[in-house]
Amino acid sequence: MAILLLADHDNATLSEQTSKALTAAVEMGGDVHLLVAGRDAKSVADAGAALAGVSKVLLAACENLAEPLAELIVSLAANYDAVVSAATSTGKNVLPRVAALLDVAQISEIIEVVSADTFKRPIYAGNAIQTVQATDPVKVVTVRASSFPAASQGSAAAVEEISTAAASSTLSSVVSTSIVTTERPDLNSAKIVVAGGRALGSSEKFREFILPVADKLGAAVGASRAAVDAGYAPNDWQVGQTGKVVAPHLYVAVGISGAIQHLAGMKDSKVIVAINKDEEAPIFQVADYGLVGDLFELLPEFERAL
Repeated sequence: MAILLLADHDNATLSEQTSKALTAAVEMGGDVHLLVAGRDAKSVADAGAALAGVSKVLLAACENLAEPLAELIVSLAANYDAVVSAATSTGKNVLPRVAALLDVAQISEIIEVVSADTFKRPIYAGNAIQTVQATDPVKVVTVRASSFPAASQGSAAAVEEISTAAASSTLSSVVSTSIVTTERPDLNSAKIVVAGGRALGSSEKFREFILPVADKLGAAVGASRAAVDAGYAPNDWQVGQTGKVVAPHLYVAVGISGAIQHLAGMKDSKVIVAINKDEEAPIFQVADYGLVGDLFELLPEFERAL
């Protein structure tokens, strides 16, 4: 079995989500080829080649955009039994196009590999687990990275440059690229996450009470959809079914009631701490530790104790 794994990167660094998706691809069996598509992405290809489980790296000098990437993958698909990607914004953008062009069904956000053609994936906001068997000649699969460990380092695989003539789409182009820098860890890969909800009441209160605790813990900052919709936090902090799915070692939920849409994005966290004044809040049903009280009194106490 041959598997093509799409690399998620910024032309300089290979994302940890790709390393975790590699673990799932290896569990499917067979040779895994890593496709690194981008401009001046040789360092990404070298990083991918050093991961255990990668038998070859394909380096394509094309724009890391959905349309040309989908065309490039489709041109290669005849040589593979499966096309796999982490369920990142890139994977969610590219692989549905690939599935449509190949006229096959996509299997989204798998959390377990049962066999080479059978997978488990969450449905109904994670309240049920569906087992799916794919019968298409080419399986198109996205992986929920939080469900798999990162691949370890291995011996260096060969890096092969491939033609990008098939990536001829002119439907989109790169106008500019800007990188937001922050001293906090990335939310997708952070070991500790402190998340705030609508109970904070304003963006000023969110920053006044959540950020100091997160900074002392060296944590990433998250938010519920209600907090994001109210304008208390930017949408790239949103955790949940329509936001990011995280599984840190420690997740601190502050003023978050625990709607199933939010739980779908964080309930796989190793340890969950909930702070809420409502002792009947659903968040306490999944929390390992719960603290009932006024967050505006408890958080400053917590910060002083750190």
